[in-house]
Amino acid sequence: MRTFDVLILGAGAAGMMAAIEAGRRGRSVLLVDHAKAPGEKIRISGGGRCNFTNTNTRPDRFLSQNPKFAVSALRRYTPERFIALVRAYGIAFHEKTLGQLFCDGASVQIVNLLTAEMGKAGVMLELATAIEAVEKADTGFRARLSTGEVSATSLVIATGGKSIPKMGATGLGYRLAEQFGLAITETRPALVPLTFEPRMLERLAPLAGISTEAVVTANGRSFREALLFTHRGLSGPAILQVSSYWREGDAIAVDLLPDVDIAAALKTARTQTPKLALQTVLAAHLPRRLAQMLAEDLALPGMLGDFSDRKIALVADTLHRWTQKPTGSEGYRTAEVTLGGVDTASLNSTTMAARDVPGLYVIGEVVDVTGWLGGYNFQWAWASGWAAGQVA
Repeated sequence: MRTFDVLILGAGAAGMMAAIEAGRRGRSVLLVDHAKAPGEKIRISGGGRCNFTNTNTRPDRFLSQNPKFAVSALRRYTPERFIALVRAYGIAFHEKTLGQLFCDGASVQIVNLLTAEMGKAGVMLELATAIEAVEKADTGFRARLSTGEVSATSLVIATGGKSIPKMGATGLGYRLAEQFGLAITETRPALVPLTFEPRMLERLAPLAGISTEAVVTANGRSFREALLFTHRGLSGPAILQVSSYWREGDAIAVDLLPDVDIAAALKTARTQTPKLALQTVLAAHLPRRLAQMLAEDLALPGMLGDFSDRKIALVADTLHRWTQKPTGSEGYRTAEVTLGGVDTASLNSTTMAARDVPGLYVIGEVVDVTGWLGGYNFQWAWASGWAAGQVA
């Protein structure tokens, strides 16, 4: 049986960071993953450019039953520290918007950076390796892998969540955590497109591919970003963001014209161009097909010159609070992350260690800490992996 100081399950962002830090301390580290290549989510993120962090990282950009849990790790391993590493490898990057940093080139550069750092730290990486069983032992942990049995003093669970199962995502991390007595909070898809009932989809289908800036609100949380119409419903950054706060049965409210006083614009048009139809005026502020659908739904016939102030107020209210009730989401199939996970009450926020299981650590997406869209979840992966790597 092979023996290591640290066994890390999952070669994603968090797992690789933990491996690097533990290896730098002189610990013998084995990092295993069932995939054929490390960092698969890194490779596909940001449209292949990897939105590797966000300069606006703050604890209030993360969802958790304990909002304060992430504070320690995020304060100690900041975006600037990972940015310094990116610069050290000569990787060109840019800010796209709202503090989101992307590689100028392919996201594989970030994967290569991490594997190079693991190499320097003496980490042993074993891919295409199934995790068949893990158990507590007298001196730590014992695991049965498809490549044989191994033992380790410390075990780090970094297997990620349930999102994007076609990439091999499973609930393994949650099952292992429960096996060791750690509680699991409700898990659900997050940062995911929302879907609608068939009649609404029929209305939205002609708009597929149209994008417009909007403010989307659910359960008191609002996000101003792009809104995208699809054949399955609504997507785009604004929808993905609000999906983490939305729950089944809730409606979402969309301000389709956040910078336009449409009531004033319609009153001006009523005076200056009274023979115009409502759709024509709306098309000056919104994509034409969207303006057409909204005008049809409002069903206010006649020319603007015939519109009363009451009708104009109705139009304005509809466009600033276009309210719809999704029936669900696209699920883990397209969700960028999993909301919920290992209950933070079971973990030490400084070390990511399980409070009641000596030598066990849980990091990354499998923990009940979920960031907003825009690099926050990668920053949590770097920070939580770094924290565990200091002590595992």
